[in-house]
Amino acid sequence: MPRNDTLEMGELTDTSFYILLCLTEKKHGYRIMQTIEVLTHNKVSIGPSSMYTTIRKLLDADLIMLVNKENDKKKTYITTDKGIELLEKDIKRRKQMIEQAEGILEKRKKV
Repeated sequence: MPRNDTLEMGELTDTSFYILLCLTEKKHGYRIMQTIEVLTHNKVSIGPSSMYTTIRKLLDADLIMLVNKENDKKKTYITTDKGIELLEKDIKRRKQMIEQAEGILEKRKKV
């Protein structure tokens, strides 16, 4: 299934996941990238092109919103309630995937 359909299916790519997670507090683009790197101990780095493409998709899906102040030149975003709900749903989905994988690997060790 193409990656573009993931939001429509109610699933998040890793990039969307991290951006939504970072935007539980208001942030501008560069701060989002920095926060993701700190959060993941530099294991995940999202470049500007990928980030702004994802931001556009998240905006179009009403998962984040623009919250600029009048004098602020930088675009600042925050996750919407709909975005938080999807983030929580995706966390449960990811946990279930991990549990399934651990179960399969545990069975393999016993063989």
